[in-house]
Amino acid sequence: MKAVVTGGAGFIGSHLVDELLAQHYEVHVIDNLTSGKPTNVHPGAILHVDDISHEQIKPLLVSIQPDVVFHLAAQADVQRSIANPGQDAYINLIGTIHLLEASRDAGVSKFIFASTSAVYGNLERETLAETDPTSPISYYGLSKFAAESYIRVFHQFHGLPYTILRFGNVYGPRQTPKGEGGVVAVFMDRILKETALTLHGDGEQTRDFVYVKDVVRANLAAIHHGNGETLHVSTSSPTSVKELARLLLHYHGSELPILHALARDGDIKHSCLDNRKALALLSWQPHYDIRSGLLETYQMSTSN
Repeated sequence: MKAVVTGGAGFIGSHLVDELLAQHYEVHVIDNLTSGKPTNVHPGAILHVDDISHEQIKPLLVSIQPDVVFHLAAQADVQRSIANPGQDAYINLIGTIHLLEASRDAGVSKFIFASTSAVYGNLERETLAETDPTSPISYYGLSKFAAESYIRVFHQFHGLPYTILRFGNVYGPRQTPKGEGGVVAVFMDRILKETALTLHGDGEQTRDFVYVKDVVRANLAAIHHGNGETLHVSTSSPTSVKELARLLLHYHGSELPILHALARDGDIKHSCLDNRKALALLSWQPHYDIRSGLLETYQMSTSN
């Protein structure tokens, strides 16, 4: 079987490519290498350096004739989306539309979309369910929700099978140390350089951190399950940014200064996703809790 992974030279995408190859898929990676790295791409995959927001992506996808498309390519930086909402929409929305049209023309059997907990905004709920209202507070969250909506309506008109996966805060090896979403990578970068860690706001903001290997397994499960569904890929367990720093410093075995900076515009205070629907419909569950995932991330980061 053939699979296309957009953003396959990036953090989550490259891990997904590795596992698809291990399961004997022919894997094509589409990535413009803006944030992805060619060195992340397994040599067994076929890399196409191209941009999903450009029209030529359509004939490329049709020429590949994939069975399944995993759409992970995105502008995923909240602060960048606020500074340049047009670019954010062009990549996340127009790029998705191009891929939907190409998937229809190529006869793709399944379109799997990587979405985000940012679609909910600052809902004051202890745990968020897929049925809760969406109220994004950043252009990033808004563009991802708009892309979800296009996928659903496109299915109504053209019958393209899909699964939408809303990720918690994904972390693990190969993550780029930038942005709020990559806070584990940011902290690891500072720890390896033996420099101070910076917490934005009081550090009590919580996230549902999910390990990249669990996210990959959920994507693979969606090939055959969860058709027409929107599902949370998460641990359903919140961890504060302050606790995250404490755990990583514990694994490091030494203390470093912790500084506080102003809270940032567009940052969500608390986010935890109910994953029971994914457990039931994908026959999937996370294998890593925050401690085991952080420990493996630390060990792999320090061994390189």
